[in-house]
Amino acid sequence: MHPSAPPLPAPVRWLAAITLAITACCPSAATTVAPAAAITASSAGANPPTDGPAVPAPPAATSNKEDIAPERATGFRQQDLVTGGHSMVAAANPHAARAGQQILRAGGSAVDAAVAMALVLTLVEPQSSGIGGGAFMLHYQADNRSVQAYDGRETAPALADGRMFLDPRGKPRRFMDAVVGGLSVGVPGELRMLELAHRQHGKLPWKQLFAPAITLARKGFAVSPRLHKLLTSASRLRSMPAAARYFYDPRGNAKPVGSNLKNRALAKLLQRLADGGADAFYRGDIARDIADKASGATRNPGRLRPTDLATYRAVKRRALCRPYRSFEICGMPPPTSGGITTLQILGMLERFDLKPANAFSSDTVHLVTEASRLAFADRGRYIADSDFVKVPVAALLAPMYLRKRSALIKLDRSMGTAQAGAMPSAQAQRWGQDQSHEVPATSHLVVVDGRGNAVSMTASIESAFGSHLLVHGFLLNNELTDFSFLPDDGGAPIANRVEPGKRPRSSMAPIIVLDRNDRHFVMAVGSPGGSRIIGYVTQVLIDVLDHQLNLQDALARPHYVNRNGATELEDWPAKRAWIGRVKKELERRGHDVKVRALNSGLHAIMRGPHGWEGAADPRREGVVLAD
Repeated sequence: MHPSAPPLPAPVRWLAAITLAITACCPSAATTVAPAAAITASSAGANPPTDGPAVPAPPAATSNKEDIAPERATGFRQQDLVTGGHSMVAAANPHAARAGQQILRAGGSAVDAAVAMALVLTLVEPQSSGIGGGAFMLHYQADNRSVQAYDGRETAPALADGRMFLDPRGKPRRFMDAVVGGLSVGVPGELRMLELAHRQHGKLPWKQLFAPAITLARKGFAVSPRLHKLLTSASRLRSMPAAARYFYDPRGNAKPVGSNLKNRALAKLLQRLADGGADAFYRGDIARDIADKASGATRNPGRLRPTDLATYRAVKRRALCRPYRSFEICGMPPPTSGGITTLQILGMLERFDLKPANAFSSDTVHLVTEASRLAFADRGRYIADSDFVKVPVAALLAPMYLRKRSALIKLDRSMGTAQAGAMPSAQAQRWGQDQSHEVPATSHLVVVDGRGNAVSMTASIESAFGSHLLVHGFLLNNELTDFSFLPDDGGAPIANRVEPGKRPRSSMAPIIVLDRNDRHFVMAVGSPGGSRIIGYVTQVLIDVLDHQLNLQDALARPHYVNRNGATELEDWPAKRAWIGRVKKELERRGHDVKVRALNSGLHAIMRGPHGWEGAADPRREGVVLAD
């Protein structure tokens, strides 16, 4: 291990040294797991009190967003665990990872590398993230062992209102009808956030961080199989003139795999931002062009104005950190629900002994998905932008409250649709049930530099290719569709309703794990995937911290997710025998089970016995690079 890195925490030394005899999700391993009785509640919380008064269960979701895949699945790739080195990066595209590595080799910090990677992703992964969208970043500072949270979420324009996504009859519009065009565009926040984090933690000049993306935009990059497949299926993108000229040939065919895609407009823009800082983006002619593109869109003209960009502010917030067994789990606070909901799920599961032998059992899947039902019930009612809504964060994460919620979990049967728990605040009880569901195009990156600082950052433009509006070579987001389309629920206002200047609720869940005793860095992880992000990230945390799986094996397991509805099992061709057995057992306990593609994009780095260990999701094109 690099001499500047702190020693490996004892619990992680132990789990990292173990080589499991069973491989991740191996069907044969599934036959050797313990029966339901082997998973028991710890004596400290075996019989917690039952839950108190509860808010009535929400009605079944009516939005057709629920069944839309965030991005079309594009197959599986073999990925191996990357080990060693004193610094490491992982990103959703090799070009982005190489940019981060280049910056670290030049003496840059983890934040410097994250900036360079995010800029390259704007170019090479335009369907997922970029400077036309927003991001959340967690930063671990090694010298004082602290975690900072940076909020670059988009905001609603000053002219937005709670009825903007209703049709003339006052009914919610169909989701995809609201996505394309200018009405869904929020004020992009990623660049301001990157600037704020760089100002506080950067080592290299701002201008230097733009060089990899500018060079690549000028020279061009080869269209990847994933980008080509997504372009082929993006039927609405062809109808947008600027995007069609860039991504398709004159006959409307997606540019083929391997073709060189140059973006001179983006290169020119990035050079201006490198020279002029984020102000060059948020003020002047670039801001006017962004606003004009949204407000002048032929389809769904929007409400964005130059003043909305000029007044945008990124926010440094207090990270949410809570204990889980021998670890401390840190996540983002609102406006994302990712931190609170992940911590709730883990808090409800802590009384159960999740033995390593049960990593592949239907009992574990049942417990995790039942806890997820309860957390998502609370999420749907209480979590929104805390600058506009009094979110009962402390109450939602209070140990006694989580013990009461956990008592509702039964080993032998599913609870079905969960009810939101009762909050002590009278104001919180008045919120209606939110019906919104995210369908984001999102990307996650992780970095650890040679000083031991780390970044876990999730960025998004919401749906695949965002609003489909291309300006200055980048795509604008459609993040405003993350608000509830309905402003109220039977007369009760919905916390996540649209309001001017408000940030829509998100599920992005960048996570940093620390050793509970000395607060040394243990792991950084995150994923794209809409509201399923929470399930993907929680599963990895349990698989690594409880089940002691190899990090890459944890990322390569079939997913299981519940968002207070059907339990979703990932359709993984090589694991269908295991999936079939779990499905049958869950249905016996009362679960409504759906087997479907669950297209995550997990990236993770953790401290190992011989340096860093990094893993990339086999479902996408990401890579891990170490020095």
